[in-house]
Amino acid sequence: MTALEAVAVHLPPRLESIEDVGARIGLTPRQLRLFRRFHGLDQVRLDPDGTLLDLLDAAVRALPELRGNEHRVRYLLHARSMPVAVPYPLNPLHELAGRFGLGHANAFTVSQQACATSLLAVDLAGRLLADDGDPEALALVLAGEKTFTRDAQIVPDTSVFAEASAACLVSADGERDRVLSYAVRQRPEFDGRLAEDPDLLNRYLREYQPTMIEAVQAALDQAGLNLSEISLLLPHNVNQASWRMICRELDYPVEQVVLDNVPAVGHSFAADAFVNLRTATTGGTLRPGDHYLIAAAGVGATFSAMVIRH
Repeated sequence: MTALEAVAVHLPPRLESIEDVGARIGLTPRQLRLFRRFHGLDQVRLDPDGTLLDLLDAAVRALPELRGNEHRVRYLLHARSMPVAVPYPLNPLHELAGRFGLGHANAFTVSQQACATSLLAVDLAGRLLADDGDPEALALVLAGEKTFTRDAQIVPDTSVFAEASAACLVSADGERDRVLSYAVRQRPEFDGRLAEDPDLLNRYLREYQPTMIEAVQAALDQAGLNLSEISLLLPHNVNQASWRMICRELDYPVEQVVLDNVPAVGHSFAADAFVNLRTATTGGTLRPGDHYLIAAAGVGATFSAMVIRH
């Protein structure tokens, strides 16, 4: 059974208000009021002087569990939201592998599910390790991206992107943080440029909540659990308003949703799942044996949920 062996997070030290981001990319006062007053956004973590390699490097260096286990890593995956991250022929993932003694690992990027790709990468890593035949084998999943274009800085009427990064060691079996289920609901009719198609954006926003709930319920059904048995819900950090509405529909206590990183860190692409898991574990809100659910959505559109036993 796929297990998360260890998780590390890097938060760039620079905090930038959504007003500063808005001034840079041309957001209107109405859009900024929507983000702050309704969505609960405040500031985002950014590293304007750092590269993608710097961002991922910092997350790996924050993972002491990797030290001495580099030889066990068979797969190195970058869970990426954007299809393109650096100009050809640069390849920061392979450079990172060489830097940390992982040149022997199969290194590749997963990007087909936008900001829900981190859950896909964990599931894929577990299946690869299960077929590997070596019970000691590990996979290293990385997440985190640069806000290098306007599309990489904002989701229209929804969120502002940040540059936090994360590293997660995955095993085919383990005693803690065992993956019990993984459910995906894909809505390809919403593929397109939301910023340039108001009708598409409005239809996507209308279907967002019910489809996310459908994915959550599917993951619970696969795990054989009820929502009342979920101690904590780890959302992606797009905004607070959408999760409050989902909680009302699910009749789930919003106090059991990790929303602290929405105003304090921002929406960090596919890294949100690991950022919130790190917050939950270091804050002591998860106890051994607790069940928690990670949920994420990616434009395009993919809605995913994963149930894990801590």
